[in-house]
Amino acid sequence: MRKSGLLFFLFLSFGLFAQDTLTVLQYNLLNYGNITSYCTNTNNNINNKDEYLKKIIRYIKPDIFTVDEMSKSPAIHQHLLDKVLNTDGVGYYRKADFLSEADSYLVNMLYYNSEKLRFHSHTIAQSYIRDVDVYKLYYYSNDLKQGDTAFVICVVAHLKASSGTTNSNKRKVMAQNTMNYLNNYDDDNNYMMMGDFNLYSDEEPAYLQFLYYSNPTLRFNDPIEQSGAWHNNYTYRNIHTQSTHTESNGCAVTGGMDDRFDFILISDHIKNGTKNVKYVPGTYHAVGQDGKHFNKSLIDPPTNTSVPSDVLSALYDNSDHLPVTLKLEVDKTLGINEWKNSDLEEVRMVNPATNELKLTITAKNHSALKVDIISLTGQILISKQYDVNKGQTTLSMPVTRLTSGLYLVRLTDGKSVSVVRKMVKR
Repeated sequence: MRKSGLLFFLFLSFGLFAQDTLTVLQYNLLNYGNITSYCTNTNNNINNKDEYLKKIIRYIKPDIFTVDEMSKSPAIHQHLLDKVLNTDGVGYYRKADFLSEADSYLVNMLYYNSEKLRFHSHTIAQSYIRDVDVYKLYYYSNDLKQGDTAFVICVVAHLKASSGTTNSNKRKVMAQNTMNYLNNYDDDNNYMMMGDFNLYSDEEPAYLQFLYYSNPTLRFNDPIEQSGAWHNNYTYRNIHTQSTHTESNGCAVTGGMDDRFDFILISDHIKNGTKNVKYVPGTYHAVGQDGKHFNKSLIDPPTNTSVPSDVLSALYDNSDHLPVTLKLEVDKTLGINEWKNSDLEEVRMVNPATNELKLTITAKNHSALKVDIISLTGQILISKQYDVNKGQTTLSMPVTRLTSGLYLVRLTDGKSVSVVRKMVKR
């Protein structure tokens, strides 16, 4: 039997595997809720944009939705929640609190699926030119009452636009300010740096700040590893996010698909899955980008079949940017009692493990507990039996003889109720 087949069999045999998936969407909404001399009530009508957005949202179904280029008005933030997200039978979306320090009519906002996530806090990292927002979310897991959950921190930035050294230096200052703030915020966590960065190449100082910051634990990664001179470069035609237009409607910029301005960068913890959240390889992409419209409009020939036709039209009409998306795996169980019909109430693991696997057990009654550490090929490498008293018990299981890598931990109580968790051995 192949390893992948055996691993799948193990998951089925051992019971519920504690994992969920989050879909992340980042989108520049192009003056959503703003009326200007060029984005008018005719070419930027909010009611029309609502219909476009509904088609895009229903297609992607994001759990985390971050946006740039939104009106500063809190009424507009609520409008998007009520008229786009919580419609057509959906009612689980919530929005972050709103803060503003910069003197800008364009702001960021975050929306989230409250059935999976909860809002923790919102701060502003810097306010030079525009605010860079730091939104902290936590996963609504079944072990939340013990204070144990997975956090996701979304840093949403809309950096200074336009080419030239002066604007590039302004983007650098915004990036430096942001990274310095994060250095004193919570460097040992799951971060995504996301937004419209207005970058023309990987040599821009702002991009270098994100990827090579002086604190190694705060350095970000490009999930698709596509560094280079993105601007007007055919090589990067599959990842360009602007512009969806070649002919102006007065609001959208033109030029065709030839810039990679929109990003979701991930921290090492998310890349490696070391704090219960992991990027799912191959899921990052620009929605509606088929690689066949370099320097063309999104709706020019050949027909773009990367998304349904109504979604393609909505992407073209709504903004001059394409949204970017990815998926995250969360090593937590959503609202499910894993120890139903068991004498145990909760088992918590410290992960990753180094010399010992540490377990905290909360038991409703005295019970036996068997702990098996299993390789991904199905071999039981370590097996221990414990007696657990009613209440809370802390156990340590030596794992020094295991090599670094990923293992399965099977926890079985005295009634043969089993739960499987992943363990990372450092």
